[in-house]
Amino acid sequence: MSRRISIGLLVGLSAVGLLGVVSLRAQYTRPTAAHPKPANVQLVSLAENPYWPPWCMPPQNGKNFTIDMIDNLPDLHGDIVNPQLVIYFAGNQFMVVPDLLKAFCAEHPEIKRIFAETLPPGIEADQIEKGALIIGNCRIAMGCPDVYTGGKGRIEELQKSKKWFSRIEHYARNRLAIMVPKGNPADIHSLKDLGSKTLLVSMPNPKWEGIGKRILEAYKKAGGNALVRTIMTDKVQEGTTFLTHIHHRQTPLRILLGMSQAGPVWYTEAKFQQTLGHPIQLVTIPDSENVTAVYTAAMFRKAPHRTAAKKFMDFLVSEKGQAVYKKYGFEPPPK
Repeated sequence: MSRRISIGLLVGLSAVGLLGVVSLRAQYTRPTAAHPKPANVQLVSLAENPYWPPWCMPPQNGKNFTIDMIDNLPDLHGDIVNPQLVIYFAGNQFMVVPDLLKAFCAEHPEIKRIFAETLPPGIEADQIEKGALIIGNCRIAMGCPDVYTGGKGRIEELQKSKKWFSRIEHYARNRLAIMVPKGNPADIHSLKDLGSKTLLVSMPNPKWEGIGKRILEAYKKAGGNALVRTIMTDKVQEGTTFLTHIHHRQTPLRILLGMSQAGPVWYTEAKFQQTLGHPIQLVTIPDSENVTAVYTAAMFRKAPHRTAAKKFMDFLVSEKGQAVYKKYGFEPPPK
């Protein structure tokens, strides 16, 4: 299968800038008489922000030209030219991908060039249907990937409607938590607290982020439809709920920059920010109000690299693959 990369200016783009910080600046409700800045919010200068992604060690075998806010692609990984394996991960696994692919390549040294994405699964599904991903001036026409991962429900829905996949495997689980600044200055203790009229909440958009739909389920458990309406309608209109495009980058950045005071995320995302030494704290959600996500991988019927794809699917559910997910706080798949 031919793969084409149409580049206007390859280095003149930034996934964080396009989907994160630019929209952070454009959509942040500036303090006014009607909407004063809460007393416990401390804004951080974008120029002085020490927390820019990608939050992992970049490749070493080439010229590094990563410029914060300008040229930074934290959710595109590996070799984009002539890859031997192409994987579209659900984005919130971004912290796992470097170690996972390193361990996989150690097991299969014949596979040297892998391209992976860690974008929202809804965006990746649209990319597959449209045939290309466009970020800034770059158009990446990868065609069909070999493996696509997402929540169990999304994979089942795509299989029912599209019949895309030849093999499906469940490989991990996760649960929700609330991410807040270190010290929890807004005194957040539950999902109900996110309904406070003045609290600045960062919320995944259910239109394209699977976690968004799962959070709505948790809101209903915690406070019924009234809590959903307060956070998703009233507070959005008031400007105190910010709907993200890519929560696993935007929510931590917004909290670290002082633009949001809390955000529901997957537990592993908050824990990872803590392992980086970022001033982040997590608030646990009781089982009675929480939800469990089952992570599911699917191999495409039309996978361009079928042998490599099969090896990766095998590795994902193997003892070594599972050890990588355990390292980052993911729970094992259901039996």
